[in-house]
Amino acid sequence: MTASPASIAARRAYIDGGWAPATVRIADGVIAAIDPFDDTADLVLPGDAALLPGLVDSHVHLDEPGRTEWEGFATGTAAAAAGGVTTVLDMPLNSVPVTTTVEALAAKRAAAAGKLAVDVGYWGGAVPENLGSLRALAAAGVVGFKCFLAPSGIDEFGHLDPTQLEAALAEIAEFDGVLIVHAEDPAHLHADGALGRHYADFLASRPPESEAAAIEAVIEASRRTGARAHIVHLSDGTALDAVRAAKADGVRLTVETCPHYLTLRAEDVPDGAGTFKCCPPIRDAANQDLLWDGVLDGTIDAIVSDHSPSTRALKEQGGGDFGLAWGGIAGVQTGLSAVWTAARGRGIRLERILPLFTTGPARIAGLGTRGTIAIGEPAHLVDFRPHESWTVRAADLEYRNKLSPWDGATLRGLVAETYVHGALAYRGGVAARRGREILAPPPDEGAP
Repeated sequence: MTASPASIAARRAYIDGGWAPATVRIADGVIAAIDPFDDTADLVLPGDAALLPGLVDSHVHLDEPGRTEWEGFATGTAAAAAGGVTTVLDMPLNSVPVTTTVEALAAKRAAAAGKLAVDVGYWGGAVPENLGSLRALAAAGVVGFKCFLAPSGIDEFGHLDPTQLEAALAEIAEFDGVLIVHAEDPAHLHADGALGRHYADFLASRPPESEAAAIEAVIEASRRTGARAHIVHLSDGTALDAVRAAKADGVRLTVETCPHYLTLRAEDVPDGAGTFKCCPPIRDAANQDLLWDGVLDGTIDAIVSDHSPSTRALKEQGGGDFGLAWGGIAGVQTGLSAVWTAARGRGIRLERILPLFTTGPARIAGLGTRGTIAIGEPAHLVDFRPHESWTVRAADLEYRNKLSPWDGATLRGLVAETYVHGALAYRGGVAARRGREILAPPPDEGAP
């Protein structure tokens, strides 16, 4: 079988929000036609397979240049392809330099050259030092800007205070950009340093009140400035009522959550297991139910990995002390399977969650109709086996550091093959590196 089939047929293809038998015809890496099912196509998927559009993950830390020992473009994009993700948007930290200047973006792009198994775009950073110069970074090709409202953990990526948050939103509104916000209010964070091996102590140090207060601040600043704002990695389900009300009032707000919040529970986190530490934290089962309500009623716009790996030494520093372990979950390879396993257990059909892995993140990053099987779109396609089970073995994952909170878990839903620009990118290992850069068009001088 050719590694670049001119046609792929499936009895179940996810098209226009539903399932249909179809043959996708490919020319020059682009979907050229969608025809009825044809069992003479170059590639015919088995009857139990689902042909999906390549997933879009708008929240991935690839950490290169500067911290390639944590992750990198080669390993991180390989993991994405293995998880059915064909487009990732790289965060402006934890690389060195952080992506807060045009020169830093150029360094990032140089580091990515020749390493991409999937398409990659870039977020810029909004920090106190670069406010007033964000348009230049937008003109250089970033898809939007990331900020923190509490310390990021990286000294060179400072957080914004309330006045600076409003200034950033006002500046970004001038060219109709988007500000994506790590929403925790430092006034409600209770500890810095050693906390011990009990997860409950770490959880208590970052209460839901911190998220709720920060999200209210973003809502009000967005309302006043008219800017687009996006809340990243929401973990507090109680904050969704404020999000619902803001959206109903016309505030230009979107929100994402992550597989770890939808599938892992505080009650189940083992003592000393730094692999489970992230900020904001994994909360309890009742809170998780509220997040699933937000998924089902459309309040949550996207499910993205916040793939944020580090070295084993950093995750295990302090001998399992949750206050000292580095925060961040590695999840770009396992996200779809983990969430589909949990959704299936709740009686939720696959097509209910797929938009949150595809068109939802694409819209947040301004990528139009990417994440769809449609004529003219890149031929980013995934052979997904929703009924097949597999066991996560961290040692076998594509990450540079073989760590996963799902290690040993049996998940439903297997990515059998991933195609990028019509070429086989992953089948039990990286088959090709055909990924391309995504650079956003420069903002119009007269925008909005």
